[in-house]
Amino acid sequence: MAKEYETVIGLEVHVELATKTKIFCGCSTSFGGRPNTHTCPVCTGMPGSLPVLNKKVLEYAVSVGLATNCNITRYCKFDRKNYFYPDNPQNYQISQLYLPICRDGYVEIETAGGSRKVGIHEIHMEEDAGKLIHDEWEDCTLVDYNRSGVPLIEIVSQPDMRSAEEVIAYLEKLRLIIQYLGASDCKLQEGSMRVDVNLSVREVGAEQFGTRTEMKNLNSFRAIARAIQGERERQIGLLEEGKAVVQETRRWDDAKETSYAMRSKEDAQDYRYFPDPDLTPVGISEEYLEELRARQPEFRTEKMARYKSEYELPDYDIEIITGSKHMADLFEATVALGSQPKKVSNWLMGETLRLLKEEELDSEDIRFSPENLGKLIALTESKAINSTVAKEVFEVMFREDVDPERYVEEKGLKTVTDESALRGTVEEVIASNPQSVEDYKNGKEKAIGFLVGQTMKAMKGKADPAGVNRLLKELLG
Repeated sequence: MAKEYETVIGLEVHVELATKTKIFCGCSTSFGGRPNTHTCPVCTGMPGSLPVLNKKVLEYAVSVGLATNCNITRYCKFDRKNYFYPDNPQNYQISQLYLPICRDGYVEIETAGGSRKVGIHEIHMEEDAGKLIHDEWEDCTLVDYNRSGVPLIEIVSQPDMRSAEEVIAYLEKLRLIIQYLGASDCKLQEGSMRVDVNLSVREVGAEQFGTRTEMKNLNSFRAIARAIQGERERQIGLLEEGKAVVQETRRWDDAKETSYAMRSKEDAQDYRYFPDPDLTPVGISEEYLEELRARQPEFRTEKMARYKSEYELPDYDIEIITGSKHMADLFEATVALGSQPKKVSNWLMGETLRLLKEEELDSEDIRFSPENLGKLIALTESKAINSTVAKEVFEVMFREDVDPERYVEEKGLKTVTDESALRGTVEEVIASNPQSVEDYKNGKEKAIGFLVGQTMKAMKGKADPAGVNRLLKELLG
């Protein structure tokens, strides 16, 4: 009888925080910039430079901890993790080993199998390293320290997940919590959310965990799901052949859909941790905690319930809109300006999602303003433009955030309401299409659709199709 295997998965999630300056100095954290321009003596590890903790980093870390049901460590401190690598200018990283800021939390996830809790072992604050750029033409490696000192939180889960589906549900829940807090944009493709997967397999019913591997270089949810499946199959294959799984760090190559060993972890590396002598311990008062609790935003679950009662939207619309903090903000701001909730939802669920998919963009990349979306809805409601023109205008608005009122005026796209001009065009269409007129009079209702189409074409789309339909029927008696 074939053996059955269970996958055991835990995650280490690194999140770059959305502060304007770095964790221990005043340098900019903005993405991009010429190499080594967002730097100073502190973040390049110059002797004698002294770090000072950015208060906003502490605020974000505690807020994420509160939102993920963690215990907040009231007295915490920083430690030095010593290792030598070219992108690590001090030859140590300031992190938290002994007293991390948050411990023993959980998030609830929903999967096809129902809801369950995934434990969070700890969340700690630390600084990011620089970035190595390998130049194949010159056969050398260059270092950019712009990222060095960018604040991170590392969220370490318990090994509670058993499938790729549960992992993705956990990551989506975490990402939404952090985005709703405004603590990070969590863009995997830009590295502001980075995931390492610790995975082992064991026979179903076994109590002990198998030997785990750690997988890196995962920059999309799809890559994470594929990597989990690939590593599960690789480990089961080894066990079936009577071979041992080696504890190691592996790198996932998504293009080739395979992983390869980076370094062995059989002998755990000794980082010689010790308390950082340059940073004072952090004491957190009850008043500070209460202040941050009071400032927690309305998270997705509460927002979904409110949308249901306040706006009476369908469940599917609510699920999609609240699945993105940016989209939910855009929806609410447009409604607040006076647009009907369902009309706003229709534009977001229809044309917006279509264009996002076409251009391979994320909901967070939506650039048009609530004011302009409201204006476009008002133009269609007042029949100043018809639905075809509205979609054309929306495409331009989606890409360039143009003012739809001004754009319609400048391009002469307003619906022709001049009865005599419209009547004259309809009469010409009737005269030019005797066969369709005959078909309609013989009971073929579809023929009127062709005549409406011909009229719209003659009017260059600037007519109200319902009005054209009505006028055609009147003239055809």
